[in-house]
Amino acid sequence: MISEQSWADAQTLWDYHQMHHEPRPCSVAIGLGSHDLGVADTAVDLYKRGMAPLIVFTGATSPTTRERMPRGEAVHYRERALELGVPSSAVLVEPKAHNTGENIRFSRSLLEKAGVNVASVLLISKPYEERRGYATARKLWPDVEIVSASMPLQLSDYVESIGNARLVFDMLVGALQRLRHYPQRGFMISQAMPEDVVRAYERLCNAGFRSRLVPEGAETHHGVLHPPAR
Repeated sequence: MISEQSWADAQTLWDYHQMHHEPRPCSVAIGLGSHDLGVADTAVDLYKRGMAPLIVFTGATSPTTRERMPRGEAVHYRERALELGVPSSAVLVEPKAHNTGENIRFSRSLLEKAGVNVASVLLISKPYEERRGYATARKLWPDVEIVSASMPLQLSDYVESIGNARLVFDMLVGALQRLRHYPQRGFMISQAMPEDVVRAYERLCNAGFRSRLVPEGAETHHGVLHPPAR
């Protein structure tokens, strides 16, 4: 049973994780791979509204998507977009990224090789990954404008769509931990974090929502520190 306090704290984190940007036309839309096909649906909606002439879907697989998306997150996103009427010429696939930093770096490289001039990026993610994606993109691609977007959902609706409130709360906590610690490691820009957000995060940690926390000193197989896979 999840307490009312934990629900309130999760709502605080949910609100903070979203950038609350107004969608506007950009050079390209980039959909960050995950378990959530809502990212692809949102990219399609924004494309059809004229917010970007081109979509890049980026992502390999992770432990949470390997069974649901065996061909890779970006490939499944592309298939979804084509099913919804986006022409294949308007979709590029970046199939190798395993974390948000790679999503940005590999997508940037793909667009450069394709000769696409990028002045602004409509960055599409899960709702609670907006701020992380924004902070990472600003660090790794500082010369372009970043506009964050996600499917407009309330926390309760997102929990219902996932079917597991504890998992969602764990993900909210894990995403916030990265926002607190990754700037010092050079993975993203630093952003102001209100005290009520910090207190909500600490209460949720103390309540046991810790499965998505990153162990201190996590490293890659090559011994080089970087953000772990999603």
